[in-house]
Amino acid sequence: MSDRIISFVMSGGVGSRLWPLSREDNPKQFHDLSGDGSMLAKTVRRLKARPDGELPIYLLASERHADRVLSDIGPLGLNGGRPIFEPVGRNTAAAVAIATLHTISEYGEDALVLVVPSDHQISTETQFWETVEAGMPAAESDSIVVLGIKPTHPETGYGYIEVAATGDGVAAVSHFVEKPNAETARKYVASGRFYWNAGIFLFRADTMRKAFLQFRPDIWDTAERAYKAARTDVLGIYLPQGFYSAVPSTSIDYAVMEHARGIAMVTASFRWNDLGSWQSLLEASPTDRDGNVVMGDVVAMNCGNSYLRSQGRLLTVIGMKHVAVVTTPDAVFVAPVSHSQNMKKVVEQLEKSGRLETKFTGSDDRVIISGSWRKRVEHWLFNETLPLWSTAGVDDAYGGFHEALGFDARPLGKPKRMRTMARQIYAFAVAKERGWVGPADKLIDHGIEFIAKRGRTDRGGWVRTLNCDGSVADPTEDAYDHSCVLLALAHAHRCGHQDALQLAQETFHFIDTHLEDVSLNGFLETPGWKGVRFSNPHMHMLESFLAWHGVTGERAYLRRAASLLVEFARASGQKDLAAYARKLYSSAIASGLNRATGLAYAAVSRQGIPFDRLSRSWPQCEAVKAAVALDGIGGPDLKPEIEARVARLFKWHIDPAPLGLWIDRIDERGRSLATEVPASIFYHLVTALMQYLDKTAGQVEPFPLPALDVSKTVPMQVYG
Repeated sequence: MSDRIISFVMSGGVGSRLWPLSREDNPKQFHDLSGDGSMLAKTVRRLKARPDGELPIYLLASERHADRVLSDIGPLGLNGGRPIFEPVGRNTAAAVAIATLHTISEYGEDALVLVVPSDHQISTETQFWETVEAGMPAAESDSIVVLGIKPTHPETGYGYIEVAATGDGVAAVSHFVEKPNAETARKYVASGRFYWNAGIFLFRADTMRKAFLQFRPDIWDTAERAYKAARTDVLGIYLPQGFYSAVPSTSIDYAVMEHARGIAMVTASFRWNDLGSWQSLLEASPTDRDGNVVMGDVVAMNCGNSYLRSQGRLLTVIGMKHVAVVTTPDAVFVAPVSHSQNMKKVVEQLEKSGRLETKFTGSDDRVIISGSWRKRVEHWLFNETLPLWSTAGVDDAYGGFHEALGFDARPLGKPKRMRTMARQIYAFAVAKERGWVGPADKLIDHGIEFIAKRGRTDRGGWVRTLNCDGSVADPTEDAYDHSCVLLALAHAHRCGHQDALQLAQETFHFIDTHLEDVSLNGFLETPGWKGVRFSNPHMHMLESFLAWHGVTGERAYLRRAASLLVEFARASGQKDLAAYARKLYSSAIASGLNRATGLAYAAVSRQGIPFDRLSRSWPQCEAVKAAVALDGIGGPDLKPEIEARVARLFKWHIDPAPLGLWIDRIDERGRSLATEVPASIFYHLVTALMQYLDKTAGQVEPFPLPALDVSKTVPMQVYG
């Protein structure tokens, strides 16, 4: 019998059942759950404590955790082994296949392999090695040996092993059973023939190779290609992403153990806990006289048999029994401890909606990589807000779209502004262009039919405001509204609306005839306007000109847009104007941000003093657009800032609101002042977040979205 065992520690899991403590960037194995080092370090120390024989130790870990792995195990040493880094997680079958391949390559096909998880609690090192040594004869005799734990109670969170016969401390395995329901678990425990599956395996390398080739040759073949293409350096072995991603992702139990014959089980002589739920942590940790585990800044009164943990904030709990309450800087979890096995379902739901709280540990100074918010942004746009506003936001009785909704998603019966009607048309058109499968064409038709029928003036212009029933409330022909209509019609035309081009041509004719100030080469606020002219209508007019240039390719529209800084510079090839945009953006960063929330003020004075301390949602969108527009045109790398601005938009304005809605007004202390949800903001959100998706996809925009808002490149207005 060989005295050498090649050991592999599987450290690629996420530990989602211990969320919110365990995250993708800091999973369970790196946490110190019992006060004597990380679970990974304790596992390595346990392996190194083998009393006799050679034991090289290899770690199978995620490449994204390479620095943490090397930091944890560097002082311990690996007895001549090294880390093997996975570029992506492919579950335990792939990990065992790599372990087997490496053993055959480096130590021979008859070498014994021990595979252990990195995050289990085991009572003593001596008892652990007594159990492993007891299984060595069976492993040498061509059996795959598993370690079984005699159950102490009906547990629904563990897989089970049923044994058919026993002898010499080694039992023949009848079959493996996945996690049972409570009634089945009670029957298993009562029978005396079922053991908890500890996920620890001992086998000869050639035995496992034969099992893979018999039951899952696809896993073996793809893993072998990846292993042969691996790169090795002084820090470890790095598997190539292209090949390793092709390995089917499944567990070793499903792939091999449930099908193989001649499997043997050794009953563990040690106490064991996988620490896979808050209930298991409650059972395994020291408690106070009331049966509570209390960790962190916690004040508990009249509580019993509960797991209470706080990280970074005061947690007060009164009168709670048999519960888990866990708080982190960015999340709170509360549940009966008996339900804590369901945590994985919560994490799956959070991941489905793209919540970053499952991926990253809350930190104010962490730089999130570019594109981190993509999944959350996509889910919110396409699964939350577009479905809501395409239904609750549509006025099926009188036509057009509702001007505002309450936080119960019911319309508030406010007059309908032309700019809002146009912006809703635009938003649904852009959503269709970006792949939304909702009824965009129907919504575009609905909106254009309403404004064309109810909102035209005798001179071919557009009115400012309509009553709820579609009658004219304010017939003023405002340049701002006309710019919004042109923008909507441009994208409606791109989406195939048959009347959009004709309506746009009529609108351009009206603007040229009644709103253009020929002497100053700009536009009047309204026909015959004698007062000062404002930048906002001009910016939106220029925005619409660029949109029509993008739709038609005609340079006549580009000439109309000659004063729009960044987008004009890109379209015309004149790069020298970008410096002005960067100067405006720098001014905004210096004077326009609330340092407590990171949000843009509504306005500052000419001297840079906050003039309006509210934070509206639209300036945050403009800040995102500005950073997107300025990144990659010769200035500093703004990708981390783009992610941070999207994060703040969601943290303060989107996530606290009901599904599909947003908080529009926030005071300087971060408190909501919103009483309604204005539909006009929908345009800003769709524009900014669609541009973010384009930017992080690394794609050249196929057509110009609404351009960088030069009057809002500084996300504020200047008074003084």
